[in-house]
Amino acid sequence: MSNNYNSYESISTILQQHDVVVDAAEIQGILCGMLAGGMDLDDREWTNALNDVVNQGDKMHPKVIDQTTQMYDKLCQEFVEADFALKMCLPNDDEPLNERGKALVSWVQGFMLGFGLQQQDLSNCSEEVKEALDDFSQISKMDEEMTDDEESEQAFFEVVEYVRIGTMLCFNEMGKSLLDSRQQAPVIH
Repeated sequence: MSNNYNSYESISTILQQHDVVVDAAEIQGILCGMLAGGMDLDDREWTNALNDVVNQGDKMHPKVIDQTTQMYDKLCQEFVEADFALKMCLPNDDEPLNERGKALVSWVQGFMLGFGLQQQDLSNCSEEVKEALDDFSQISKMDEEMTDDEESEQAFFEVVEYVRIGTMLCFNEMGKSLLDSRQQAPVIH
């Protein structure tokens, strides 16, 4: 598997080259939302949902499918690791703060979309998950410019970490473990 699966720049470039209208952050956010919302880890139908929401239902180019499959496989691995290993696909820290902020908003918007595709009933969610989803909803609406200073950098870092931990919280509560996914697979006789 490629080591640069989560390189925001390389994946976004491939998406642009093949006329996909979203960036790598939003793609990863959608996939994380679907997984955190309860999609089976072994489910390969996510490509159809992704085609529908980011590519107007058109089949994606094989390079795009390859990159998103690598991303999905790595996400599944990160979600089942015990040490909150999720690595968000965002621009590098040396990029302007506003560019990183816009990518974070895209990521969160993607997460909310993906989560909503999988989970419409929040009545069984804990208060912590409901609060995280409410906060994500607020983050997804952020559109103000940020000043490029140390205080804004720190605030951005804290929001990224909150989103990362909130995503893991949603997955740990609503997502399916590999064991759950395999137990629900149909048995063929």
